[in-house]
Amino acid sequence: MAPITVAHYLAVGAVMFVAGVLCMVTKRNALGVLMGVELVLNGANINFVAFGSKLLRAESLGLDGQFIALFVIVLAAGEAAVALAIALNFYNNHTTIDVDRADDLKG
Repeated sequence: MAPITVAHYLAVGAVMFVAGVLCMVTKRNALGVLMGVELVLNGANINFVAFGSKLLRAESLGLDGQFIALFVIVLAAGEAAVALAIALNFYNNHTTIDVDRADDLKG
């Protein structure tokens, strides 16, 4: 059995990234779009960790990618909290979270 290499991690990250982009493009529901954004960010995190691994640079600690991924996770948590608050406010005003109705937010 062949060992797992950086290319395997990059392939999984690319699949997650593409799945997230497709989810953002095809979903009309605001929560579906948020799930797509989270998939994109998690795909990028896998790539950051893979690029920071000891498989590419043996002389470093290998924590660079993990620190960047941790920072992205913190940003994603803040983004999710703000986006869910906007979605709840939009639902209270329009009784739907269909993103096509968002043109009513003129202001």
